[in-house]
Amino acid sequence: MPRQPRLDAPGLLQHVMARGIERRKIFLDDKDRESFLERFAGILEETQTQCYAWALIPNHFHLLLRTGPTPVSKVMRRLMTGYAVTFNKRHKRSGHLFQNRYKSVVCEEDAYLLELLRYIHLNPLRAGLVKDLQELDKYPWAGHSAILGNRKNPLVPPEELNELNKRKEPNEPTKSLAEKTIEDILLHFGETKRVAIKRYREFVEKGIKQGTREDLRGGGLIRSAGGDVSGLLGRKAEEREKGDARILGSGDFVNETLRQAGEDWEKVTKKKMPLEQLIKAVACHLDLKEASLISASRKRQVSEARGIICHLAVNDLGYSTSEVSRALSINRENAGRCSVRGKKAINKYSDLRDIVE
Repeated sequence: MPRQPRLDAPGLLQHVMARGIERRKIFLDDKDRESFLERFAGILEETQTQCYAWALIPNHFHLLLRTGPTPVSKVMRRLMTGYAVTFNKRHKRSGHLFQNRYKSVVCEEDAYLLELLRYIHLNPLRAGLVKDLQELDKYPWAGHSAILGNRKNPLVPPEELNELNKRKEPNEPTKSLAEKTIEDILLHFGETKRVAIKRYREFVEKGIKQGTREDLRGGGLIRSAGGDVSGLLGRKAEEREKGDARILGSGDFVNETLRQAGEDWEKVTKKKMPLEQLIKAVACHLDLKEASLISASRKRQVSEARGIICHLAVNDLGYSTSEVSRALSINRENAGRCSVRGKKAINKYSDLRDIVE
């Protein structure tokens, strides 16, 4: 399937996930987790991005973000690149830490904010990192304990960053965006803090029996209905089928989100880079002549470039191996083998993936 560009606009709620390369651990100890959260806290405050829920699992993480004026792509690039450099230096390793790019799903707030809040915070329990809700209540590596007030909120940045949000009144206390976000969450559960915390915990407890929620993994209208189309009866056929893997919500929400992002739903899945443009971009990036990529040359760098083109064209842009073979003047079997080689080769040039985004 073609990989579509991310959707982003100020104020959108997004469920963001990132996994370690080859599903390896990205957090080896508490110092790693502390380093990640300290960096994350500073970035959130500086970019005015709200984080409603978060959970650190040994080989991946989940975040529920509301974007501010800074695009989520820049927020995540700063977070993941900075953390990877620190992690590699500390553990004396090199190479990629994360598996490809992060995944993000834009979510309809009214229907999914609280459901995702609960789903993400129950991740440590589902993963067996804690044995029960009582242990999760004090678990430091998910946002649940901070909402309950059992742990200091690690997303509150150092005092010097709070200067960004100082109010004009000199005697009024300053609150970080992370503190305000928890206040926003609790307002959904009650008017007083005590009642809200009690109801929030009861809400989380009710979610334990739900297990893995397929309906919270994105995919547009039908996927958002958990695959059950019975609730969609009565809608027009084209409306029932309307959806987007980057969006979790109703058909109307899908339309509105794409409109805000400047996309036409009817055309968005048809847009893809022409193969000639891809060949030219890869050749330019690797300082090769375009003609060499469609020649009989077997030079290592040329073969590597062909492999990258095949991999991006087939796996990211959705072209068939027949289409790619014609563009590169190679037979279809070779195009298939090149795609496999390209998957390995592209790890050396991770920024090449940006060509097709």
